[in-house]
Amino acid sequence: MTDSLLVALVGHELGSVIFVRDYLQLDFDGPRLTLLVWPRVTVDAQARGLGDHGYRDSLCSLIGHPVRAVEEGSDTGIAVRFESGSIVANPEPDELESCEIAMLSGFSDRTGSMVWRHGEFPFDGPGWS
Repeated sequence: MTDSLLVALVGHELGSVIFVRDYLQLDFDGPRLTLLVWPRVTVDAQARGLGDHGYRDSLCSLIGHPVRAVEEGSDTGIAVRFESGSIVANPEPDELESCEIAMLSGFSDRTGSMVWRHGEFPFDGPGWS
């Protein structure tokens, strides 16, 4: 894990899941993680991707739950973990619409934001060249 702003999400509750035409926003009552790729969601050991039955319901079932851990890595991508599940953005290079994969901003106690891009950690391994 790098010195990432993502770790500041730990302890924040997921307040809303916002489905926008071709991306997803996860609002943590201030901080907002915008995912420009559709993540996989796992709830109670059931993994789902966009298009799978129950995908949206699984994402929404995490509303009100605090973030227990976060993870970044070349094998993981970006992961936000809750007690009963996780949301993981780990696209294949051919799934990208732009070079940006995710953005995190909106912390009241911190300045700045963070953007994850193709070719930068954690999306910079051999499969990304």
